[in-house]
Amino acid sequence: MVKAAPVSRLRATFLCNVVARRLCLTLLLFAACDPASRRDDTLGLQSYGRWEWHGRILAEADPKVTIARLRMDTSQGGGDVVLARYDFNPAVGEGDEYSLTLGLELGRAHDLVPGKPYAFGAGPGQIAAHATVACLCRPLRPDSVGGTYLLATRGLRQLTGRVDATLYFTEWNDTARHVTYSLHQRIDAIK
Repeated sequence: MVKAAPVSRLRATFLCNVVARRLCLTLLLFAACDPASRRDDTLGLQSYGRWEWHGRILAEADPKVTIARLRMDTSQGGGDVVLARYDFNPAVGEGDEYSLTLGLELGRAHDLVPGKPYAFGAGPGQIAAHATVACLCRPLRPDSVGGTYLLATRGLRQLTGRVDATLYFTEWNDTARHVTYSLHQRIDAIK
């Protein structure tokens, strides 16, 4: 003969299971609600992300070899700057791979409000942005970057955010031909 468990014990077991399920569901929802990532993001792999506190982005074009370079300069002072690189289609043998490098001049990252999108541009309250592309294509010269930067979290040594941008380029040898690249992704930068 099997004895039935007391009703209070069954109730306690049921409540424990309900609480455990709700806790797991809550943790899963919080993990899935990353404000910096979205379902329709571009499929680039961020291979570099650096943040410096007192610097500026130098965009240098070298027409002799038809390349443009982005680098951080911390010798002259300045504000918070981020340099990030994204690689697209990094499969072996494809031939259509390209890399986008994005430089952002944030001003003072401490003054940025998490969750508020900041437009790219040269005006007050805007973030100066520079970009280059490396591809097996005709050489491209950077024109401009349009879009927004959204700060998700800011730590002592890490920035996490989101970039929704269109990068505009012109061919070096034919200024009538323009090329655009989209970048809609999470951006991480470490000091």
